[in-house]
Amino acid sequence: LNQWDKLVQYLKSPELQLDNNRAERAIKPFVIGRKNWLFSNTGNGAKSSAVLYSIIETAKANGLIPYEYLVTLFEELPKRNTEDSLEDLLPWNIKL
Repeated sequence: LNQWDKLVQYLKSPELQLDNNRAERAIKPFVIGRKNWLFSNTGNGAKSSAVLYSIIETAKANGLIPYEYLVTLFEELPKRNTEDSLEDLLPWNIKL
């Protein structure tokens, strides 16, 4: 009964989600990855795994195919020098 106002708001706005399944599915890969990083041999190895995992999940969140995005990164990064901006290679800026 103490949540009645929120229930009524949900019924008035059908675009609202009644559950958090979408958020739960979004973080599930990170939870699985965290379990794998626990058994990395070194701190640097765990950090590298986490960075790569983050890149892949960010690419997926931006509608990219991770394999194609990584291929593009590995082709483009060697062509750049340290003064070049990497902004256009970020997942939300790149067009594949």
